[in-house]
Amino acid sequence: MELDARKITILNAIIQTYLKTGEPVGSRTISKYTDLNLSSATIRNEMSDLEEMGYIIQPHTSAGRIPTDRAYRLYVDRLVSERTEKVTAMNSLMIAKTNRMEEILKQVVKLLANNTNYTAMLSAPSYKGNKVKFIQLSKLNPRQLLNVVVIEGNIVKNHIIDLNEEISEEQVLKLNLLLNTRFNGLTLSEINLGLISNVKEEAGSHSQIVSEVLDTIAEVIRAETDEDMKIYTSGANNIFKYPELSDSERASRLISTLEEKDVLQDFVNTSAADGENGIQVYIGEESPVESMKDCSVVTATYELGDGLQGTIGIIGPKRMDYERVMDSLKTVRASLNDVFGGGDKKKLTGTNEESEA
Repeated sequence: MELDARKITILNAIIQTYLKTGEPVGSRTISKYTDLNLSSATIRNEMSDLEEMGYIIQPHTSAGRIPTDRAYRLYVDRLVSERTEKVTAMNSLMIAKTNRMEEILKQVVKLLANNTNYTAMLSAPSYKGNKVKFIQLSKLNPRQLLNVVVIEGNIVKNHIIDLNEEISEEQVLKLNLLLNTRFNGLTLSEINLGLISNVKEEAGSHSQIVSEVLDTIAEVIRAETDEDMKIYTSGANNIFKYPELSDSERASRLISTLEEKDVLQDFVNTSAADGENGIQVYIGEESPVESMKDCSVVTATYELGDGLQGTIGIIGPKRMDYERVMDSLKTVRASLNDVFGGGDKKKLTGTNEESEA
């Protein structure tokens, strides 16, 4: 008997419904959750075939059906295959997009400096609040598992887990379902102690595996958070246009700061936290960077969707044209979203030229 597309759709609906409810699933329930537009009688016939093929069982008379281990194996294998294809496709897309993004960001920061006559800086977007996308445990041998964690942005981390006792394929399968059902779509901060405790309780004697998976999740998210970000600067020479900033000592300190990426990275992280995705203005002593305490700095956080965020900043004298600067930042922030959401460089350039006018 062939496992055709209709049977696979019905089987997936049974598995997903059972994962959510823990209750046997009947034909009437499936008819509400599928797009097949089939009658309950037709679905019952298909479920009968699935039962004969060993994918579902009826726990007792007059009850609905529940998935067998064979069904779970099919479900997980298809899930892994689909996720792998998505990761591969996203990696290719991100390589092309990253090259284009770097070119555009360099253009943006140069235009911003020219248009305002101040110094501009711009951080490349990075992922914030990374979410767990997928967890896969694979058996290497009876006492070793390969743990693969995929984080938002298709960041992948592999880790080998050594076991104190042997584990079966069925146990690995159930752990995969448990981990993905409970942790997918959550950030590190959302994986709280209560949730961890419940998952470990459900894992029973395999609670240590849950701990190691969580350690891997925390490691990869923290590594991405701490990774050096790219920061582009332009218009450093504009400092010399303003007498209050142009004496050799002050100008030298400020220009040196623009070359210290660690300092700028700390500043970007601080301004993103302070600004709460809006405009943030630091005047003189309010600046967290010592060499900028004779200046005013205006920053804005831009978002490109899916957790991608970056920061745009303007550095100038305290007597800067705040209205013009804030308008320019808002325009650039909106333009970046348009460009990477399907716009083009001409639109970005045109927007900045209009801002200058």
